[in-house]
Amino acid sequence: MTQPAAPRLTRKGQATRERILQAATELIAAHGVAGTSTEDVRKAAGVSGSQLYHYFDSKQALIRAVITRQADAAPVPGQPMMGLLDSFDALRAWADAAIERQEENEGRGECTLGSLAAELSADEQARPDLQEGFLRWQGLLHDGLRAMRDRGELRADADLDELALALLGALQGGALLSQTMSTARPMRATLSAALSYVGSFTVSAAPPGPAGAR
Repeated sequence: MTQPAAPRLTRKGQATRERILQAATELIAAHGVAGTSTEDVRKAAGVSGSQLYHYFDSKQALIRAVITRQADAAPVPGQPMMGLLDSFDALRAWADAAIERQEENEGRGECTLGSLAAELSADEQARPDLQEGFLRWQGLLHDGLRAMRDRGELRADADLDELALALLGALQGGALLSQTMSTARPMRATLSAALSYVGSFTVSAAPPGPAGAR
């Protein structure tokens, strides 16, 4: 379910709204959705109660805005958006970036679409926004895989929807296990398996190597 269009804001209003969202994102990364109150966000953002509720009339509205914000962010935090994952080299680099991020993070929590889904997937109001975000990411992967198939790098019978879901599932599942276990090994394993699966549809003799290979 797409959120209604927000009213046009002044530059100052946009900056204030973004400051509130940034504060909410950082607090959720540290304490989770359940452990973050609108009062916590208000204090962290340095705004009044009336200002906060001018932009977000409830905690639910604020959380939905955070979900949308994170869906617009790169699936691997700190990395470019998945617009050019249209080669095996690009897929390996994307997987390696995710693993490196997990190693640097050392299991600390982040406010990502995946972490939000882990906490809110049973929330009927939040679920449509989460679905929309993941479908967007799947679509970006699908577009890259389609370019590979169009160039003849993947077999014509490759199910691009399935391959895109395998890659996305490997990223999200690996991130959850790695964060829980405080090691990047699960993410390395899941992404390597997903890349190998994609490689099984290659028409060349050399499928992609494992993610995180040193």
